[in-house]
Amino acid sequence: MLSLGLLIIRLVIGLIFAAHGAQKLFGWFGGHGIKGTGGWMESVGIKPGVPAAAAAGLVELIGGLAFAAGLFTAVVAILLALTMVMAIVKVHGPNGFWSTANGYEFHLILIAVFIGLAFTGAGSYSLDSLLFE
Repeated sequence: MLSLGLLIIRLVIGLIFAAHGAQKLFGWFGGHGIKGTGGWMESVGIKPGVPAAAAAGLVELIGGLAFAAGLFTAVVAILLALTMVMAIVKVHGPNGFWSTANGYEFHLILIAVFIGLAFTGAGSYSLDSLLFE
């Protein structure tokens, strides 16, 4: 049952992250694409914006898919957690804790999930298990 629970967590969070990456990179799912995201990143002090948007989008897209599949889970989880740390530092931290005030509450939850899975591993229903165990 543990591996099934880990699979559900990985699929939901990984695929959502992949979709966020597609928003940043391609403008899919209502996103602004690389230029729009880059412009927004520059507006919050992340410069140069377009390369930063490309880096964030790639980590979220590729990392989200790898996390969902349970491939290189510990490394990918740390990279995704670091993107959330940057979101807190650059955008949400100054707004306080609560999500209702655009704070960092939700991002902290995601960091906990990523770090937790980095420690526990992806479970039996994962590419890590298939390839490395």
